[in-house]
Order: sequence, then structure tokens, then C-alpha cells
Amino acid sequence: MATTTAAQRRDQARLAFDAYFAECPSRKLLDRLSDKWVTLVLSALARGECRYSDLARRIAGVSQKMLTQTLRGLERDGLVARRVTPQVPVRVDYALTPLGESLMPLVAAIKSWAEEYIEDVEAARERYDATA
Repeated sequence: MATTTAAQRRDQARLAFDAYFAECPSRKLLDRLSDKWVTLVLSALARGECRYSDLARRIAGVSQKMLTQTLRGLERDGLVARRVTPQVPVRVDYALTPLGESLMPLVAAIKSWAEEYIEDVEAARERYDATA
């Protein structure tokens, strides 16, 4: 039985897409998906194609900069598609790709869980803060 070096084990872990490994690409994806704006943008787009301004109105509190960065990142990751219609003014619509749609059951479940259990979480925070 051959032994492997630490470097070989790291290379094997990288190939296996182990999110616990610091350099694993899946860790970067988890970082993107855990962003609150990503969850809200994906949830808004689950209802169907939207214009930028519709998304900005729907997602309270998101700045223009954050919405733009979030949409660009999601487009880069293949989760959102951007469609430009040449007219005056130019119309830009965003929609989930099939890959983005495949993620929606998970995102919807997390959003629903947060909405359902926020009172329990807030109560736990109050208890914790009272003892700190």
C-alpha cells in the first residue's frame, strides 16, 4: 500500500471538490450563494423574467452597486441570463437559467425557513445577549 504525501492529499481533495479544502472552487460558490443579495435576487427571478428596475424595487435596501455586482456574479456563474433589447432606452431583462432554476428548491427552502423561524432566532438572540 503506497503512502501519499500531504501535497498529494491536497491535490486529491481539490479534484474531489471538497468544500472544506480552502482552495476548492465549490467553496467559492458556497460563498457566493450564502450572500443575502444572491438569495433575494434568485427568489425574485423565480417569479419570472425581470427588468433591473423591477428587481431594484422588489428588493428593499439593495443599492444600485450591490444589485449590479450581484447580477454580474450570478451571470458569470451561469445562474442568471441577461438579455438586452435594443430600443430607446435600451431594455435589459434578467432571468434564471436552467442551472439557476435547479437551485431554486434549495433557495426557496432557506428563504421559507428564515421567514418561519425568525421569531425563534430573535428570541434566542435576546436570551444570548441578556447573558453576555
